[in-house]
Amino acid sequence: MEYRKPDEIVELFKEKFNNKIIDHRIETKTAGLKKNSYNIIRLQINSEDLKDAVKLLFTLHFPHLAIISGNDVGEKVELIYHFSIYYGERFKEISIDLVIHLSKKDLRIPTITDLIPGAQVTEREMKEMMGIIFEGLPDLPNLFLPQDFLKDIYPFRRDEKGIYPLSKNGNYVGNNIVKKEEVKKIE
Repeated sequence: MEYRKPDEIVELFKEKFNNKIIDHRIETKTAGLKKNSYNIIRLQINSEDLKDAVKLLFTLHFPHLAIISGNDVGEKVELIYHFSIYYGERFKEISIDLVIHLSKKDLRIPTITDLIPGAQVTEREMKEMMGIIFEGLPDLPNLFLPQDFLKDIYPFRRDEKGIYPLSKNGNYVGNNIVKKEEVKKIE
């Protein structure tokens, strides 16, 4: 296995994707008492390039997928695939975040479960919580939300599809939501 430095990895992605990388950055951080440093590469790509990007990670080292996180950023939903390569190699591990923006008008992206079967759990979470459609992922029952949870309501969304403040029928979803008028300032 050939170890590549973060800037070499970014250049490899630029080369393989013919400069279709939308944005990139490399951060070096330190942690612990000994202030050991580690690197995070952030690459923003198009959704149609996701599978090829994951396949490219396999050529470097078997990628460890930690999780897919999602953010409602207005007209788009941002998905971040958090990978690590050289996982378990002391002081060599590199985090690689593949960032994809999906228009809320078309929240479709291919599943990567054919490449990394363990991605199913985190893809199902984003399906339930953000409304993402992972093409090729079987339509399985809810894993995180109750089976009778309202359709087209996604708890992690900040727009009209989210649970705040009201559901489509005008009632609060669940009994644990505090109405703003019930909150009193503590002085």
